[in-house]
Amino acid sequence: MSLASNVNKLISVSVMGQIASPGFPGLPAEPYRLDSDGRPFLLPTYGGIVYNVSVGDSAYGWMADCVHPGVSISLKDDTGNRGLNLLACVGNTAMVMTGDARGAKGVVTGKSGRFSEHVIIHFSTADREKMAIGDKINIKAHGVGMVLADHPGVKLKSCSPGLIDGLEVTTGSDGRLNVPVSAVIPPHLLGAGAGLTSEGGSLHIQTQDRTEIASLGLDKLRLGDVVALTDYDSSFNHGYLRGAVGICVIGQGDSPRAGYGPGVTLVMTAMAGGINPVVTPGVNIKDVFGL
Repeated sequence: MSLASNVNKLISVSVMGQIASPGFPGLPAEPYRLDSDGRPFLLPTYGGIVYNVSVGDSAYGWMADCVHPGVSISLKDDTGNRGLNLLACVGNTAMVMTGDARGAKGVVTGKSGRFSEHVIIHFSTADREKMAIGDKINIKAHGVGMVLADHPGVKLKSCSPGLIDGLEVTTGSDGRLNVPVSAVIPPHLLGAGAGLTSEGGSLHIQTQDRTEIASLGLDKLRLGDVVALTDYDSSFNHGYLRGAVGICVIGQGDSPRAGYGPGVTLVMTAMAGGINPVVTPGVNIKDVFGL
């Protein structure tokens, strides 16, 4: 890494999950959900192997509710799944260990799910065709505990050393961390996910007000885009804080529901003055990792 850090002290450890089947909780109102106008709908949701949506595609327009691009994995064992969810970092390498796609390699691109229980991995479309629900996928987890020596106020979350390098993050003349982002999200557009931990889940960009989304240029967001959250602190949990900045990756697609929209996976956060988001159109982890 070009930035001074403790990367040589980080533990690289295996975590494993299995490809998760899309599920619908057995509540009386299921399988139908309500859109922002109160109309019931039934659409594919998070989980499974998504054959035709990938990182780099639009975050909007799919006939789905919070679709995950690529492959979603989890573990039925709750404590094991929390270990998988917390230790896997965006940019980590994954490998299929069982089934017809055994040996195929992928890259972690996000985290999401009904209660942030899924890790999302990009695999080639050809490899996805060989996979099946239940296939075991091993991730070489690396990144948790990383600290940037010259930026003690910046907390890294679910962030691999490879993501820092690939984004070409630098220290500015003012001492702040310069991070290239494709767009900036104001705090009034952040919705579902705020009550969950910032260590391994998704926070949603509300898209019910399409006029506002278009006026800010956020209707062009793509899966995998790197974006900044302004006046929003995620040091431990998520919440409004004037001057705070977060850096995220768009990990999942839009939703018809009020309070929901493209879900972001947090990778950096600073309470005040620590991060300078540099708007650079087209910053996407598809290019960062050559997906």
